[in-house]
Amino acid sequence: MMKRAKKTDSSKYTEDWLPLTNIRGGFIEVEGKMLEGKQLVTGVKIEPKNIFISDQETQTRTIYQLRNFYNTLNFEFWLICCDRPVDINLYKSELEVMLNREETSPQVRKLIIQDINKCDMFTGPAINAVDTEFYLLFKDSPKNLELMQKRIHNIISGLAGAGLVSRQINEDDVRVLIDSFLNDSKRIEYGTVMSDV
Repeated sequence: MMKRAKKTDSSKYTEDWLPLTNIRGGFIEVEGKMLEGKQLVTGVKIEPKNIFISDQETQTRTIYQLRNFYNTLNFEFWLICCDRPVDINLYKSELEVMLNREETSPQVRKLIIQDINKCDMFTGPAINAVDTEFYLLFKDSPKNLELMQKRIHNIISGLAGAGLVSRQINEDDVRVLIDSFLNDSKRIEYGTVMSDV
C-alpha cells in the first residue's frame, strides 16, 4: 500500500484537494471538509441541438420553453459545457468506404467528395476538432437518492418539453467530465505496464 503525502492546503496532489471518493452508476461520491458530510453528484447529459437553423417561431418557442423549465428547478444546479476531442479521420474513412461502393449514384458520390474535402479542412497538426457536450448536474445527500432520481426524471421531461434529448449521466460521462477539467480534455487510458525483463 502506498503512503500518501501529508495533506496540506497547498498539496501538489489533485486527490488531496478534490473531494471525489468514488464513481458508480452515474453518481460521483464526494466527501470533504467544505461539504456537509458525504454528497452525491449526478445529472443529465443533454444532446446538442442548433436551434438557430430553425425558423424564428421555433427558436422563440424553444427559448421560452427552456426559460420555463429552468424556472421550475428549485435546487442548486450547474450547467456545464465541455469540449471533447473528435477523431475526424474515422469519419473520413467511413466516407471513403461509401465512395468506393459500386452502387453509389453520381449525385451521392459528389456529396461524399464534398464531405471528404470538408474533413480535410479539419485535419492537421494545428487543428483540433471537438464535439461540445452539455451537462446539467446537481448534488444532494445519499439519503435523498429517491428524490435525486425524481429530479433526474423531471429534468429529462422538462428538457424534452423544450425539444431537447437528454439522459442520465453514466460512468463514461463522469470520466469525460473529469478528464475535461483535470487533464485538459486528454483521455487517460489505464492498462498493463510492460517492462523488459
